[in-house]
Amino acid sequence: MNTFEHPAYSRPEPLPTCTGTVMKLLLLPVFFALGPGAWADPIQSWQPHWQAQDSHVTARLRGISATSDNVVWSSGSDNTVLRSADGGHTWQRLTLPAEMTNDPLDFRDIDAVDANTAYLLAIGPGSASRIYKTSDAGKTWTRQYLNADPKGFLDSMTFWDATHGLVIGDAIDGHLQILATEDGGLTWNRIDDSVLPAALPNEGAFSASGSNIAVAGDQDAWIGMGAITRSRLLHTADRGKTWTVTDTPLATSESAGIFSVAFRDTLHGVIVGGDYKQENLAVNNVAITSDGGKTWQLVTQHGLSGYRSVVKYLPGNRTAWVAIGPRGADVSIDDGNNWAPVTLPSPLSGFDTLSFVPGQNTGYASGDRGSMARLNFGQVQAKPER
Repeated sequence: MNTFEHPAYSRPEPLPTCTGTVMKLLLLPVFFALGPGAWADPIQSWQPHWQAQDSHVTARLRGISATSDNVVWSSGSDNTVLRSADGGHTWQRLTLPAEMTNDPLDFRDIDAVDANTAYLLAIGPGSASRIYKTSDAGKTWTRQYLNADPKGFLDSMTFWDATHGLVIGDAIDGHLQILATEDGGLTWNRIDDSVLPAALPNEGAFSASGSNIAVAGDQDAWIGMGAITRSRLLHTADRGKTWTVTDTPLATSESAGIFSVAFRDTLHGVIVGGDYKQENLAVNNVAITSDGGKTWQLVTQHGLSGYRSVVKYLPGNRTAWVAIGPRGADVSIDDGNNWAPVTLPSPLSGFDTLSFVPGQNTGYASGDRGSMARLNFGQVQAKPER
């Protein structure tokens, strides 16, 4: 969706500013309050909590990537790239070279593969879409890709490992735009039309959280798309050599579709979305799969409580998931079949994106006006699988 009506440039109502006494209160651990519904009783003893952090910026931070309990990267509007080396207690805004600051760039996605190495994606029409990489903790950056097509618009990226990754962009003249690298970004090659399905009219990807593209194992990847008529999911089982496409039951429109996709293994996944122009609307915006995305089951009872821009599975727990949006959050402990809304204390109301520390139940969330928080889910008692 390569116009300025694209959700990449959408601006929902800003979150309230946290200052003074309110900010001091937010520095204390705050616990989720589960919403109504008798089914939620089994997770009443689950005590996840958030701790607000001070990013010292006012940019909207839609990119976040935690590589360890100490090192976390974040990125966003106004040419903003942040890094923390102490679990978010302090955040450093990285000094960028002139090439990355001369033009206004919106760094919508950041994927870090270790404490020193990170890939950074700028979104926007034409040459605003770029890919950069650092290998020295952000001291220096190398531009790896500059979009030369004025109709091009990159959206998000993901990596299987330090050298193999994918980038999705909006379709151009009926052709899907997927880039792949097999050499750590030294080269980015467009995947040929011969192995891709044709694009639908106006089909594109929502760049709201850097999470509408996901990988599992060392071969599989899924990409969630949005269009006026259908929300489709692309899948490769061989690192992009061949692709299939499946229709999903999520509601779709110019402002609705698949905003985030996550898989905990090559079979079990969740897609979430909604309408970013109607954030409190919760209609047909979450679906689950247990066959690798071949079929999708729409969750209509005890579903999400509003538009959600990101979904993640909880590492180390086979059935727990978390979905977050600018106006709230929901959790599931039965593999996405049922969700419970969770209420953040005022003035916190939500975030745009989320990243868990690999293998841990600690995560980091970021969003509008530089909002940042660390979360920990403690001991989660999940519903046994059947």
